[in-house]
Amino acid sequence: MPQTLPQALDSAVVRSWCSLALDALGREREEIDAINVYPVADGDTGTNLYLTVESASQAVEAVFAAIEAPDFADTVRAMAHGALLGARGNSGTILSQLLRGMSEVLATGCDGPHLARALRRAAASAREAVAHPVEGTILSVASAAASASAGGEDVVAVARAAHAGARAALEATPGQLAVLERAGVVDAGGRGLVTVLAALVQAVTGEAPARTPRAPRGASGASGASGASGALGAAPAVEPCAEAGPAYEVIYLLEAGDTAVARLRDRLDALGDSLVVVGGDGLWNVHVHVDDAGAAVEAGVEAGRPHRIRITHFGTSGPGGAAPEERAGRAVVAVLPGEGLARLCAEAGATTVLARPGEPPASGELLDAVRRAHAREVVLLPNDAALRHAAAAAAEQARAEGIRVALVPTRAAVQGIAALAVHEPDRRFDEDVVAMTAAAGATRYGELAVAERQSFTSAGVCQAGDVLGLIDGDVAVIGQDVAATAQTVLDRMLSAGGELVTLVIAEDAPPDLAARLETHVRETHLAVDTTTYPGGPKAPLLLIGVE
Repeated sequence: MPQTLPQALDSAVVRSWCSLALDALGREREEIDAINVYPVADGDTGTNLYLTVESASQAVEAVFAAIEAPDFADTVRAMAHGALLGARGNSGTILSQLLRGMSEVLATGCDGPHLARALRRAAASAREAVAHPVEGTILSVASAAASASAGGEDVVAVARAAHAGARAALEATPGQLAVLERAGVVDAGGRGLVTVLAALVQAVTGEAPARTPRAPRGASGASGASGASGALGAAPAVEPCAEAGPAYEVIYLLEAGDTAVARLRDRLDALGDSLVVVGGDGLWNVHVHVDDAGAAVEAGVEAGRPHRIRITHFGTSGPGGAAPEERAGRAVVAVLPGEGLARLCAEAGATTVLARPGEPPASGELLDAVRRAHAREVVLLPNDAALRHAAAAAAEQARAEGIRVALVPTRAAVQGIAALAVHEPDRRFDEDVVAMTAAAGATRYGELAVAERQSFTSAGVCQAGDVLGLIDGDVAVIGQDVAATAQTVLDRMLSAGGELVTLVIAEDAPPDLAARLETHVRETHLAVDTTTYPGGPKAPLLLIGVE
């Protein structure tokens, strides 16, 4: 029986698109990295596109985790927002704006004509976001996809036309940009966009478009569109041939108003090049190449509140980049849910990643931290079971860059604290990892949280405002009073024994909570010591560790 193809998009198709695009970019990442010569030959375009789509996919999965059948408009907005938060590099930042432009139209309709208009809006908004658009790049490929899709009557026809138009435009990029022609390659960002559009075709038809057959290297010459068409399927050896430019790439999220961002664009444009500012509605992602990284960050501070600041030196980092200075022997990278814990672990020598409420770090942020540690050996502590996949992806990429990484599967911050406490950089790497893993595994963990809505839990039905006591990730106690619920959780955790209790208390917790819990442990559980740490603002209400 012939397959019935969809006439319109829905949330499931968007979910499938993100997943298929992520898988495809994962397979093609190294090929795309290898042909990356513009605007900087730093060999990371494929990786940056993968990490951007990974963030978009995670945001869509979060919507499906919260709601069984999410609204289509909410799903496409989540995709765009996730891409904005996780956008990496020049091409990744532009891709996030393409997805945002699409979401603005798709939120109003999901049929073929809406998809075609969404592609046109995406191409236009991406050009608006780039300070100085250049032909022969991902922008040209996006514009061609939009033009080719015009007039499509259903989503299948529109998706296929957009993909075909993008592929044709990609093959033409060497004739538009001299640096590509000299290298004998197509544009890396445009190649990634073709992969993303191919995933869209597969999501709506169930069949992946055929890839261009691999051409033997040099079979068509080293220049011109014919020589580049083989780069759709194969990556020739590329020598960096882009002209020397600024030394640093600066990226940050920025909370600011439209007027302040307009002034910021002018200031950053005067400081460097490859300026891309994407986003809107008070949240922006800023990307620029500069020689004075401090001035670029300072400009963001003057415009609003920058965070997730990433500064990369083109000469010392990125896949294949040489690092002239000697790496340290070993480092620990830890994800922490609160500024207080982050400061505590940083003082103990760890490189920290701050996990903000509702914004878990993607693998790209973890990879940045591993690189920032600048060590030959790194122990990675994700401190959250939900981060295991992101941490594993970051570790795999770091290993590909020559860094020895061990992932200790810590599921809570208190397990990370226990692991860090026994870390000894002078002993053999394997012995250190075993000791840290054992310390984490010997630590039971608990947490207090406040229910946001009525819900069914393993301890019964909770109402909005109830205090939830979790033990090893499961709700074990439902209470009304923070201190009383915490005492019950402590008693249950200590019923199996324990010698040391670790308490991490948020800034907005009841002011006498620490004293009450310390007194309770001292009077109720003999020979058990208690250590208390401040969690700081936006930390979980209370974290408990029992060793």
